[in-house]
Amino acid sequence: MNNDSNRLLALDCLRGLTIAFMIIVNTPGSWSYVYSPLRHAKWHGCTPTDLVFPFFLFIVGVAMRFSFKHYNYEPSVSLLKKVFWRTLTIFAFGLMLNAYPFIRQDWDWSSLRIMGVLQRIGLAYGLASVISLYIKDSKIWIPSSIILIGYWCILYLFGGNDPYGLNTNVVRAIDIALMGEKHLWLGNGVPFDPEGLLSTLPATVTVLIGYYIGILIQENENKNILVKSLVIHAAQIAAIGWIWGFFFPINKPLWTSSYVLYTAGIATFFLAVFIFMIDLKNYRKPFWPLMIFGTNSIFVFIGSGIWVKTIINIKFKFNGEIISGYHYLYSSFFQPLAGNINGSLFFALSHVLAWWLILYWMYRKRIFIKI
Repeated sequence: MNNDSNRLLALDCLRGLTIAFMIIVNTPGSWSYVYSPLRHAKWHGCTPTDLVFPFFLFIVGVAMRFSFKHYNYEPSVSLLKKVFWRTLTIFAFGLMLNAYPFIRQDWDWSSLRIMGVLQRIGLAYGLASVISLYIKDSKIWIPSSIILIGYWCILYLFGGNDPYGLNTNVVRAIDIALMGEKHLWLGNGVPFDPEGLLSTLPATVTVLIGYYIGILIQENENKNILVKSLVIHAAQIAAIGWIWGFFFPINKPLWTSSYVLYTAGIATFFLAVFIFMIDLKNYRKPFWPLMIFGTNSIFVFIGSGIWVKTIINIKFKFNGEIISGYHYLYSSFFQPLAGNINGSLFFALSHVLAWWLILYWMYRKRIFIKI
């Protein structure tokens, strides 16, 4: 196994940890009973749950650097076509996931949510790819800084008296103007999409930071020096984000510039720890289960989403009430077994185990689904 493969093993394990934690936070037995670290911050702030999405985008950036090696990091017709079709495919899968199940009596296409997690991943990957291919490696910080500072200025100047508020932010105003209220997420009580169009620009910088960390990994053959360098970068990036947060609040739904740096710094630190444990200390066996999760990440994301939506739309009669298959599974087994909040957690952990077994079977069969 060559050096790049060894380093990518650490990246696969970090990706696997991110996916496993994503399933835990996305699949509680009951949203009424969730431990606080497994909830998103209500608005400003950052919980462990708020690290999942930026970790994934950061990992996309690191992997992108290794992928572009085959093209000598230069733009070409074949590479740009690949980037375009991959962006379009990921976006389309996200749109289909929003639409699923496609046939329902109460279905109304006029209220289909356009944006979402996969849509943001696709767009951020596409934009970051173009920037990284046309900007020299040593200059990546220039477009990144322009985007982050420009985004701050746009929100501050056009957000009225409360530029970072739920109802008044310009991200929401632009999404409503371009897509309409019916096509936005309603989870906060008002039409506002946490994966909005304007806020996808700073999310692109999350990918670019990952790309830059990929450059550092490739340039530092000495793993001791590499780990030290990553830890220093992690501390610097996170510290700048934390300090900036006093002026531009750390906020996931708005994907603020301070949130970009703060979470990317933490992601860099985690990757440094994984490289230290796996490559330097050669502790591979304890991390092997995470590697299994990291090999089919997009498949798990889409599959787990389809599974949840499917059992939510299957109805059961329980204690005289008609409830969803999701609620029935929790109420009939996990809640009686471990109580409300622990039963809710065990419900999520059971899904982690079930998906791991599926992925292990796929790994044994050498089935790897890539987009």
